[in-house]
Amino acid sequence: IPAPSRWCRWASLPCPSVREAAFMYSTAVAVFLVILVAALQGSAPPESPFLYRIPLDPEESLELSWNVSYPQEAIFFQLLVKQLKAGVLFGMSDRGELENADLVVLWTDGDTAYFADAWSDQKGQIHLDPQQDYQLLQVERTPEGLALLFKRPFGTCDPKDYLIEDGTVHLVYGILEEPFRSLEAINISGLRTGLQRVQLLKPNITFPATPSDTYTMDIHAPDIQIPNQVTTYWCYIHELPEGFPRHHIVKYEPIVTKGNEALVHHMEIFQCAPEMDNVPHFNGPCDSKMKPDRLNYCRHVLAAWALGAKAFYYPEEAGIAFGGPGSSRYIRLEVHYHNPLVIEGRRDSSGIRLYYTDKLRRFNAGIMELGLVYTPVMAIPPRETAFVLTGYCTDKCTQLALPPSGIHIFASQLHTHLTGRKVVTVLARDGREWEIVNQDNHYSPHFQEIRMLKKMVSVHRGDVLITSCTYNTEDRELATVGGFGILEEMCVNYVHYYPQTQLELCKSAVNAGFLQKYFHLINRFNNEEVCTCPQASVSQQFASVPWNSFNREVLKALYDFAPISMHCNKSSAVRFPGEWNLQPLPKVISTLEEPTPRCPTSQGRSPGGPTIISIGGGKG
Repeated sequence: IPAPSRWCRWASLPCPSVREAAFMYSTAVAVFLVILVAALQGSAPPESPFLYRIPLDPEESLELSWNVSYPQEAIFFQLLVKQLKAGVLFGMSDRGELENADLVVLWTDGDTAYFADAWSDQKGQIHLDPQQDYQLLQVERTPEGLALLFKRPFGTCDPKDYLIEDGTVHLVYGILEEPFRSLEAINISGLRTGLQRVQLLKPNITFPATPSDTYTMDIHAPDIQIPNQVTTYWCYIHELPEGFPRHHIVKYEPIVTKGNEALVHHMEIFQCAPEMDNVPHFNGPCDSKMKPDRLNYCRHVLAAWALGAKAFYYPEEAGIAFGGPGSSRYIRLEVHYHNPLVIEGRRDSSGIRLYYTDKLRRFNAGIMELGLVYTPVMAIPPRETAFVLTGYCTDKCTQLALPPSGIHIFASQLHTHLTGRKVVTVLARDGREWEIVNQDNHYSPHFQEIRMLKKMVSVHRGDVLITSCTYNTEDRELATVGGFGILEEMCVNYVHYYPQTQLELCKSAVNAGFLQKYFHLINRFNNEEVCTCPQASVSQQFASVPWNSFNREVLKALYDFAPISMHCNKSSAVRFPGEWNLQPLPKVISTLEEPTPRCPTSQGRSPGGPTIISIGGGKG
């Protein structure tokens, strides 16, 4: 490394001490190794050493790339600013708000450019963080724009910082159009801002090689015009060839039309029900009045992709079956377009490419539904900030339905409707929480994808799978009941596992008789306001509940202690033999401890104030 004085003049940075220079050198080596490892993994284009890349804004003027270092428990970011004006801010927040956000800011006062770790308060005012945990590593002018390379630990033990966890992260950004005399002079209310959702902590797993004898099938709507509205769900029916035999899907990946990377938000492929021997062809918005009703029976998930995700691989010993006897020839593609600038005339042929083989693997992979039954007996009162509902796959069901060797879960897709905020599935064994199957503490119903697990989870006979969802109904005046409608709620984890069993649905709901006892009880304290007559539906009964604190607490207690009705169902929607009503809640005598974030050493932090940088040209 050059002597400190020479290095200062080259980078236009304040002169470090010898100790600081040594630390910079060790950090540079670490960065080089992280990027080198990523490049050698071969998952990124040769021109980019970063494995993951997304556009942040609809115009694609901001592009974020990143690598994850699990040994260092840190993320290495590259933020490419293609049209730099007076600066940019980037960061994370709980739900994508610019208030109460953890930020890093590049700004200029007109003469000098600065880079600093910052945070915003509830009024949107930006403040310098005294603990500088975003560490600037390099600034470089490229043909595409200004590239900022910086590092951030997963956890910092700074109360103003965001804890980066597995699951969804809401990224926020803002464009500074003019200089500011200081960081504190910046208020987000005057900036052009936005958000992007992504899973930052991708699993560090080895993907199997794609066999040379695989075939590919592209499922995509041909050259459609994206509607000039903010949100569109586009449906397209694809028909497999007549007599298409049984195959195994072993991998799939997105096909996104070049130039539309910021508009294609997520995509899913569903197989239609086996009994649907004829599904009308359709190519149009999913909410169109012209959409055939039969498309509603195409609900069996085959593939799902969301922005920031790469190819999905099945384990070498398993594949998901499609084609052949007992399988529908009809497949529905659903593409979610997010077009906040209401761009007109954009053509698109995005979809998903399936890799499949006629050399069937040892195991069929299966998809099992965990969580809550779609029923109005499970409801969330209005004006709740964090109301929890829980569904069970009981030991009685797994004992009866799983094979002696158990099953192995390798991927998971969490699902709620609009009020869902958190989802978690925990495996319990012998009355003790054993391990987390999947968890998303910042879940968004607008960002759903099938995620490969960091490690496979084995489920044995007699195990219990507990799925809990947390909801926010602050903006609702009536109770939100369970059901299929978008304004109703769900709590589901679609787990992908092998070997496939007959068990397709393992879910629960509170016993309906005990819910009626709840309505009778609260009537005694609320002047008979809730109709308990036979002709009143459960939804109507919930709509008439006066939601005082007593009625809320009693409903919570009911869901926490009342017996449940279990749905231990085969793929034919028939329950396994046995008594499934009035089942006791599984007993859990010990729970998993929340992991304690590791605090980085002070050596891993930048100096306490802003870093002065040169953005004129070359590297800095």
